Amino acid sequence: MEQTEVLKPQTLDELIQILHQIFSSDTINVEEVQNIMESYESNPLDWMKYAQFDQYRYTRNLVDHGNGKFNLMILCWGEGHGSSIHDHTDSHCFLKMLQGNLKETLFEWPDKKINEEMVKKSENVLKENQCAYINDSIGLHRVENSSHTESAVSLHLYIPPFDACNTFDQRTGHKNKVTMTFWSKFGNKTPFETALSHENN
Repeated sequence: MEQTEVLKPQTLDELIQILHQIFSSDTINVEEVQNIMESYESNPLDWMKYAQFDQYRYTRNLVDHGNGKFNLMILCWGEGHGSSIHDHTDSHCFLKMLQGNLKETLFEWPDKKINEEMVKKSENVLKENQCAYINDSIGLHRVENSSHTESAVSLHLYIPPFDACNTFDQRTGHKNKVTMTFWSKFGNKTPFETALSHENN
């Protein structure tokens, strides 16, 4: 009889090891990955060295590049920081809360022929240890820390990794391609930071 029990990583390092095992093949079981991400219980001692904040915008901090199969990163959100509305360039995206809360707003894809306000599908507040999933067939989203008193930290898994995406103007639906950069890699600040790094999550 097959074992269906979810592997429960005790630490962030164990989670990374499990992800490497899972993605040694090319098949992706979204439910399995989401269960594993959820089963890791946030422990600041695991991830604090990657959690680098900026006063003016949220930061993207690379934790593991998954041998080219995936990117695992920690995003740090100060009070009031948020992303643009964006797509995920045909990748799977898992978002797990490590600290604080984030509001996720889903949007329909805009009609290219019509210049009008984008349609909201739903809003959801993600709390510590919850995990959300999105891909381009589900729609577009914006993520924001709407708190004015608390910072937030989230763990993001992208399969496959990508370094550019499209952002969208909520009022018109117009899109703009942006290149994404990392504020830090493996706990070390990256030497070159561009203004585009805050355009995606």
